[in-house]
Amino acid sequence: MTWYSSVSAKPPIEYNILTREWWKQDVVEVYDNLLKTGGDASLSDAFTINGQPGDLHPCSKKETFKLKVDYGRTYLLRMVNAAVQEMLFFAISNHKLTVVGTDGAYVKPVTVDYITIAPGQTMDVLLEANQALDRYYMAARVYTSTVRVPFDNTTTTAIVEYNGKHIPSSSTPSLPSLPAFNDTNASVNLLSQLRSLADEEHPIDVPLDISKYLLFTTSVNTLPCENGSTCLGPNGERLSASMNNISFELPSGNNILKAYYDRIHGVFWKKFPHFPPLLFDFTANNQSTILNTPSVSTEVNVLEYGSTVEIVLQGTSLFGGTDHPMHLHGHSFYVVGWGFGNFDLYKDPLKYNLVDPPYQNTVIVPINGWIAIRFRTKNPGVWFMHCHIERHVTWGMAMTFIVKDGIKPHQRMLPPPRHMPPC
Repeated sequence: MTWYSSVSAKPPIEYNILTREWWKQDVVEVYDNLLKTGGDASLSDAFTINGQPGDLHPCSKKETFKLKVDYGRTYLLRMVNAAVQEMLFFAISNHKLTVVGTDGAYVKPVTVDYITIAPGQTMDVLLEANQALDRYYMAARVYTSTVRVPFDNTTTTAIVEYNGKHIPSSSTPSLPSLPAFNDTNASVNLLSQLRSLADEEHPIDVPLDISKYLLFTTSVNTLPCENGSTCLGPNGERLSASMNNISFELPSGNNILKAYYDRIHGVFWKKFPHFPPLLFDFTANNQSTILNTPSVSTEVNVLEYGSTVEIVLQGTSLFGGTDHPMHLHGHSFYVVGWGFGNFDLYKDPLKYNLVDPPYQNTVIVPINGWIAIRFRTKNPGVWFMHCHIERHVTWGMAMTFIVKDGIKPHQRMLPPPRHMPPC
């Protein structure tokens, strides 16, 4: 049986659908300015679908991306959110979307009216061309839970156009109904439904006996402004971010991978904590200002090869809290649980899905909520874990794992290639 047979009798035709942001200036300048001022990045001027903002922006009207479809066929949309700042709601007018894969792994088909897709996430979505021969908008716009923070509130569009009937190009397609920009319940609709196929043809390997338990908080913070600088963060401070109250600092003049392989001392430290160094009510409405300032360091967490790891990623309400799409390099993981509020060590694991959890490499920690993931350390080396919202990782919402070599030759980190350029 083919993986698409439950939805369509024919192999679907594939299209890549790429959403991004667009600025009227060089994006490198946008982030240079963010680092210089200590404030937030300037807002994008538009979002795009396959390189174009769409019909709602006059400059793009003639070049709006069009997806030509035949009635009765099924199309596989390879969705990628390549935006650097924002999570997006995406939908197609008058059409359902059936999600069949996330981050390169199959899931049980989930049919929805819209999807929520974060920076760095990928999804495989089936579109059945089963509506009247006409033109329909696909559209995307921001989902954000951050209170009192400006955002790009524009909508990007592309067109699904049926073959077989002459449709005047002047006719206006219908827009899909997208959730409100701050609808958090809508943002977790898909997360709550994702399940791995978990059958004989698609076996899964969820770790059941855990050898390493970790709890990492994800927070937006502030740091004192540097002497002589004018910072645009709250109360004249620099905006910052952290995991377990440590704001990650990239080492200067070297990198962690080279330092680890060549045994160079002083580049990083092996003290990234297993649990938050300071326990508090992570999602309380009013937080002490003492919690706003993290330490700044280049810390790693060392794992043995073959470890079975559970990480609970706990969002905090510092500065009101927000969502964080967290990405792990080098390993995919099973998302075994999630919820709002503080993770309960005694109650929440009883509700884990250990039968058919989705297998991903990026997962959204909901505002003032938590995500539980499990994986096996089968890939030796140095691996970055970070928020995929660019300003958050730039501010320091990141950490690094070192997975030690195993015993067998194929379990050891390969040496750098001869042609590898220096940093």
